[in-house]
Amino acid sequence: MAVRVGEQAESSVSLIDRRRLTSLLAAERQLYAERNPRSRAAGEATANLFGHVPMTWMAKNAGGFPLHSARASGARVIDLDGHELIDFCLGDTGAMAGHSPAPTVAAVQRRFAELGGATTMLPTEDAGVVAAELTRRFGLPQWSFALTATDANRWALRLCRAVTGRPRILVNSYCYHGSVDESLVVAVDGGNTGDAASRPGNVGAPCDVTITSRVAEFNDLGALERELAHGDVAAVLMEPALTNIGIVLPEPGYLDGVRAVTRDAGVLLINDETHTISAGPGGCTRAWALEPDLVTVGKAIGGGIPAAAYGLSAAMAERVRSRPDLDLIDTGGVGGTLAGNALSMAAARATLSEVLTDDAFHHMIDLGTRYAAGVQTVIDAHDLPWSVSQLGARAEYRFARPAPLDGTSSAGAADEELDDFLHGFLVNRGVLLTPFHNMALMCPATTATDVDQHLELFSAAARALVA
Repeated sequence: MAVRVGEQAESSVSLIDRRRLTSLLAAERQLYAERNPRSRAAGEATANLFGHVPMTWMAKNAGGFPLHSARASGARVIDLDGHELIDFCLGDTGAMAGHSPAPTVAAVQRRFAELGGATTMLPTEDAGVVAAELTRRFGLPQWSFALTATDANRWALRLCRAVTGRPRILVNSYCYHGSVDESLVVAVDGGNTGDAASRPGNVGAPCDVTITSRVAEFNDLGALERELAHGDVAAVLMEPALTNIGIVLPEPGYLDGVRAVTRDAGVLLINDETHTISAGPGGCTRAWALEPDLVTVGKAIGGGIPAAAYGLSAAMAERVRSRPDLDLIDTGGVGGTLAGNALSMAAARATLSEVLTDDAFHHMIDLGTRYAAGVQTVIDAHDLPWSVSQLGARAEYRFARPAPLDGTSSAGAADEELDDFLHGFLVNRGVLLTPFHNMALMCPATTATDVDQHLELFSAAARALVA
C-alpha cells in the first residue's frame, strides 16, 4: 500500500547512521572537488553571473559547485574536465529526445541557415504538421504554441478564466507547473481543514496566492469536491501523476473521479503533460484514455529547441471563438512575439516525426521498467525503507516505504543529505541524475548497459550506507 496524508511511512532518517552518512558525503564532495577543478574555476570566474550560473536553479548541486558542460550527444554529457557522464537527467525532460538528435539538428540547420526567417512573425507549414501530430497523440483538435510550458499554462488559465467568468484556479499540493503564480500553493495540515498557504520559498508573489488559488491533495477526491463547491474555480490544473516532488501515481479510479467532479462543478480540466509525456507518445492523456478540456506540453517536443503547446477540445475552442470581445491577436494577454516561431516549429516537427516516435517510446519505456525493477531489487536486498515509482520512461526512488500517495507526504520524504550523497556518489562515477530529486529519464539513445551501470553504482552506494 502507499502512504496517505497523516499516515506514517518508514523513513531513512531513523534507520541510517547519520554520522556515517555525513562522513560518506564529505568524502564524495572531496572527490568531486579533486575531479572537477576546471568546472570549479569556471564558476568562480563568472563574476557577472548572478549566483555564478546562467539561471539560479543551476546552482543546485551535490558537490558544492556545479559541473560545467563542454558538449553532449545522445545520452552522454562531457563536462569541462573531460568526464563522460551517462545522462539520466536529460535536461529535466528538455532533452528527452536525447542531446542533438540528428533529424532535429538537420531541420534546425536547414531552417536557420538555408531558409532563414526564423522570426518573421509569419506561420510556416511546419506548424500545421506539428498541430496535427499533437492531435493524433493527445486527441485534442485545436493547438496553439508557446516557448515554455509555463507560458502554455499561463495562457490556458487565462482562456479558462475568460470563458467561465470565475477567478480561481485549483492545483494539487506540491504540484509543479513551472513558475505559474497560481500553482505555488500548498495544503495546510494535510489538506484536512481546507486551509492553504503560499509554498515555502515562493519568490515575490504578486499577491497572496490563496486569493487566486485553491488546493487539494492529489488522490483526494473528497478535498477536490469540497474546494470546487465554493463555485469560484475556473479550472483544475494538474499533472495526471505528480512528477516534481517525486513521482506520485494516481490510485485506481482517481482520475476518472476528477473528470466527473469537475464536469459536475462546471470546472475546466487542464492536463499538464510536460513531464508526464514520459508515459507514452500522448502522455497519460492517451495512455490512460483521459478526457481533459485542455492539454499543455513543453520541453520535450522541441528536441532541445524551446517549444511548448496547449491544446483545446472542440467544445473549449468553440467557447473561446464565441467571445469576440477577447483580444487574442494583439495585447489581450495571450501570446508572445517568438511563440510559434519557424525555428521552434521546424524542431518540433522533426522531433515528433522522427525522434520521439511510438517505437522510440516502446524502447524508452522498456528501459524505464528495467531501471525501476533493478532499483527495487537493490532496495529489497538491503532492506532499505525506500520505494521506487515508474511513469513510462521515467522512474524515481523516494526515501519512504510505501510510496507516498500525495504531494505533502512525498515532500515529507525528502532527505537533502541523503540526496546529495547519492547524487555525488553517482556523478563521481559517471552517472548524472536530475539534480533536484532522484529522477531518471530514458531517451532513444539510452541503452540497457547504461541502465545496468546505474544499478551497479546504486547498489554500491546502498552497500556503503548500510555497511
